Amino acid sequence: MPIKVGRTPYLSSEPMYFDMGKRGIQVEELLPSEMTAAIEENRLQGGLVPLVDAFDLPDGLRTVSGFCIATVSSAGSVKLHTKAPIEELAGATIAVPEEAPTAVKLLKVLLTLKHGVTPAAYVGPDDPHDGQLMVGNLGLRHRRGLRGFEHTYDLGEEWSRWTGLPFVFARWVMRNDLERQDALVIEDSLYTSLQDWADGLYRVSGPSDRVPIHPQEIHVYTQGLRYYMGVSEDKSVALFKEYLAQLEKN
Repeated sequence: MPIKVGRTPYLSSEPMYFDMGKRGIQVEELLPSEMTAAIEENRLQGGLVPLVDAFDLPDGLRTVSGFCIATVSSAGSVKLHTKAPIEELAGATIAVPEEAPTAVKLLKVLLTLKHGVTPAAYVGPDDPHDGQLMVGNLGLRHRRGLRGFEHTYDLGEEWSRWTGLPFVFARWVMRNDLERQDALVIEDSLYTSLQDWADGLYRVSGPSDRVPIHPQEIHVYTQGLRYYMGVSEDKSVALFKEYLAQLEKN
């Protein structure tokens, strides 16, 4: 039975999957918000899950070594577009994507605890709003701004300026009951993918199929990402947990 794993449909995750097809690993695209349930239900053996889901994993799941998606400073693809400056968003209505729970939690932490503002409501993108959070490929498409919204804020940069730390958006998770050999194949493929991806990118001359961005820009974008947990990432995760606990008390 082939190994089947999940990936998010975002450009940021591509470097982690570059080698998997060569090994016969099947890859299914799912939104971040759907990934944990798919792994828990054994529809997938592993995949990238939102950081906030990795805080309290169901029995039978574990993180895979230190594999993650983290931003060094600027996230590039996690953007808040607003009509008013961020300090003036008290009482505003902010549209957020349901698919990205970690980015939404980060936004709430930044607005409430860093900037001291509490929006009137968080709504869906189709509802009237004074600001909109865009993530993933949509965030990249509008990385330079969004018509009708004068101000743009990069949440990775907001976090980095505030804490001096990177921000971890996702962790790689797999099932505990996965055969040891299959688990080793996944881990080795992740290592190989990250090593070989940039070299493959240099051989591409046209824009990405996922988002209208050229290979040189893709390389710059992914150079701003980290794919393995280090001391700074561990500190950032611990601090984010503390801020989430504060947020719940407010």
